[in-house]
Amino acid sequence: GMRGRLLWQSICLLIEGIMVIIFAFSKNLATAIAVLVFFSIFVQAAEGSTYGIVPYVNPPITGSISGIVGAGGNTGAVAFGLCFRQLSAKMAFVAMGIMIVSSSVLSLVIFIPGQSSILGSREETIVEDKEIVDTSSDDEKGTDTASPDNSLEYDEEGLAAMQINNTRES
Repeated sequence: GMRGRLLWQSICLLIEGIMVIIFAFSKNLATAIAVLVFFSIFVQAAEGSTYGIVPYVNPPITGSISGIVGAGGNTGAVAFGLCFRQLSAKMAFVAMGIMIVSSSVLSLVIFIPGQSSILGSREETIVEDKEIVDTSSDDEKGTDTASPDNSLEYDEEGLAAMQINNTRES
């Protein structure tokens, strides 16, 4: 469930941050390459775990949230680029590692409504009943058996999400 996804993301970020710090203090090329390989594995795993959480944040706008997450990666790249410009390489890698480890701690407190979190249990969201008025005439109702049954559901902020159920009679 979501608790496992969040825990895996925290673990991946923690190991990723530790690997960057170890890389900063590597004394020889062989150690640096080995650490960089493990760092890369956990970077990819953390990215995958992030995109495994995105669809649950707000399902009707998953594409927008994916875009924001992707833009956050670009923002981080620019920020770390500035670190490398202002600091020595060793200090820039240490700063990067500290920020990554900090983000692993922050992912422990992520809460997505209706999902389990690491530090808390699942909290049920209360959805207010809203009535959709059907303005079609009695002649229009039920004449097209191939059309989908569309209904709207509302979240706690009153945002509508269309649920489409294709029901076809044989």
